[in-house]
Amino acid sequence: MKVLLVHNRYQHSGGEDTVFAAEAELLTRAGHEVIQYVRQNDEIADARWLGRVRLAASTLWARDSYRAVRDLVQREHPDVAHFHNTFPLVSPAAYYACHKAGVPVVQTLHNYRLLCPAATFVRNGKPCELCIRRRVPWPGVLYRCYRESRAASAAVAAMLTFHHWRRTWTDQVDSYIALTEFSRRKFLEGSLPADRVVVKPNFVHPDPGGRLGAGSYALFVGRLSAEKGLATLAQAWKRLTDPIPLVVAGDGPERARLEAAVRGVGAVRFLGRLSREDVMAALHKATFVVFPTECYENFPLTVAEAFACGVPVIASRLGATAEIVVDGRTGLSFTPGDPDDLAAKVTWAWTRPDEMGAMGHAARAEYKAKYTPERNYRMLMEIYAGAAAHTRSSR
Repeated sequence: MKVLLVHNRYQHSGGEDTVFAAEAELLTRAGHEVIQYVRQNDEIADARWLGRVRLAASTLWARDSYRAVRDLVQREHPDVAHFHNTFPLVSPAAYYACHKAGVPVVQTLHNYRLLCPAATFVRNGKPCELCIRRRVPWPGVLYRCYRESRAASAAVAAMLTFHHWRRTWTDQVDSYIALTEFSRRKFLEGSLPADRVVVKPNFVHPDPGGRLGAGSYALFVGRLSAEKGLATLAQAWKRLTDPIPLVVAGDGPERARLEAAVRGVGAVRFLGRLSREDVMAALHKATFVVFPTECYENFPLTVAEAFACGVPVIASRLGATAEIVVDGRTGLSFTPGDPDDLAAKVTWAWTRPDEMGAMGHAARAEYKAKYTPERNYRMLMEIYAGAAAHTRSSR
């Protein structure tokens, strides 16, 4: 099979870029021919008003990407086109180039961009669904949800409105991949066709193997931004009667604020942003992972990586995270934004090594059952076959 993978990389590499690379490698290892069309947000260099106007127009309909994908499809004749991120330089115009040539189109829903100008369902650090059922997502513009700019938010809202009007999401995409059942339900609320939204989680490769021993600290891994529940994390650690070592792996805009909030709490140590290999090494030495997010997430790869290492997770009972972490089996759940509840769960976990060891074994079993590359490959092939069948039936 010849597969065209399409992706718009971010300026700061994140989970979507990681998954794109992992799926490309997965397909190549399985013997498929992989062609890539990749744009990079580093191309966005002109900050003057004319550059911003051109970027807004490209977000709506990127003529250069349409032409490039059209020519690539005509030259290579792929069996399927799998899109990851189209924002802002690829744009949904590239779907049309594939659809016109009869190439099945698959879109992974890595974020909530089709329903929310900010792509996160987050406003002021909390979940927000004001735009989910609106054909014109004007609240996102009113509240400057994208880059804290009304003009930038208006450009994204215009793109969403235009493609709703053109029926792009229903007529040009043969299959959507949601990463969790929670995510799928949200997209169905936003009017994506139910028969074309299937669930396939991300996967972890290579297998890091389960940890040896019980671990010696609690671990937070992720971007240090407000919606990740950092204030709740800091307040919970201040409430602990006995100090519990916490290692923070990651960087972001809230790092200085978090460091200030836990100053004097001697059990907290910051490692900064780590390579994947160093993250796995940190996981292998952790007793449990703390995941206090206060947004819906989509599929937190950190949780799957913890499971692969046989490490249980203490997570907020919210959105997709509540679906992935089974309370009392693969970890513990606590009320989002409640530092007292988090402190209580952390204390319980730290003082019950046998129970947490059992949860670690269950987490490792969950990885083997759901998040291996072998299972993911089988699911991906079924999705490609379903997209091809839809293309044939709609012609």
